[in-house]
Amino acid sequence: MSEKLGFIGLGIMGGGMAANLVRAGFDVTVWNRTASKMAPVTDLGASAAGSPREVAERSTVVLICVADTPDVVAVTEGPDGILAGLSPGSLVVDHSTISPSETRRLAGMAEEAGGSWLDGPVSGGSEGAELGTLSIMVGGEASDLERVRPYLDAMGKTITHVGPVGSGQMVKLVNQVLVVVNMQAACEALLLADAGGLDLETALSALTGGAANSWMLANRGPQMIVRDWRPGFTIDLQQKDIRLVLEAGDELGVPLPTTGLVFQLYRSLQHRGLGSEGQHALVKALEHMMGAEVGEAPE
Repeated sequence: MSEKLGFIGLGIMGGGMAANLVRAGFDVTVWNRTASKMAPVTDLGASAAGSPREVAERSTVVLICVADTPDVVAVTEGPDGILAGLSPGSLVVDHSTISPSETRRLAGMAEEAGGSWLDGPVSGGSEGAELGTLSIMVGGEASDLERVRPYLDAMGKTITHVGPVGSGQMVKLVNQVLVVVNMQAACEALLLADAGGLDLETALSALTGGAANSWMLANRGPQMIVRDWRPGFTIDLQQKDIRLVLEAGDELGVPLPTTGLVFQLYRSLQHRGLGSEGQHALVKALEHMMGAEVGEAPE
């Protein structure tokens, strides 16, 4: 018999994730700060709650997917937070990308309330959230992961236990280093290809078939070529993740020069009001330096 699930945060990632849980036949109660975003999931059969506390009171497993560390704190602590409604034996799974150290603090609070905590940040963009093909990196007790594995299987295709609480967040930060550095490489490569007079679709086909391929090149390269800036993941959200990466690097004394460069390039785009565009709009920062554009806008 499946448990009663709660899902908090129905944004660009959480909306698709919660919908997949409902489609899989699970009993799901949802809450979102902007109430209108609950409608697509409640239309599928989920129940709506009036606060994170109410979600916790009605659930044995509470899943969170919000934007940043302060947002997780806001839905967890306080009189209307998850911890105020958490029953002994309940489990919280945080799919947000937040500070590893703050994750460990919140996990301690959940334990004091008689519950437990898994950090399970995700990768795969909005496409993966909608299709249920996310990669989920889980930190916490292995027994807790096995308890929620059926629910994670409804949202992801690769679920990996990476260590104790906080480890999932650290692996996600490592993931984001690879994401943004590969994004930078794809942008530079396509800009060079365009300046060199190559047919970009043909060049992309050749590149994605060999050792130069990456998920970012294969999935975001075609969007750059047709200048489609719809987000799988926005610049603003990616910038938040890079900030967490750089903070962790500073704490651990790890040099992250290319990641730091991408952070500055994204900052320049945010100053131009482009923070809501897809992270592949990184190429616009390089175009600005060059005074040229990759590809052609659709007619």
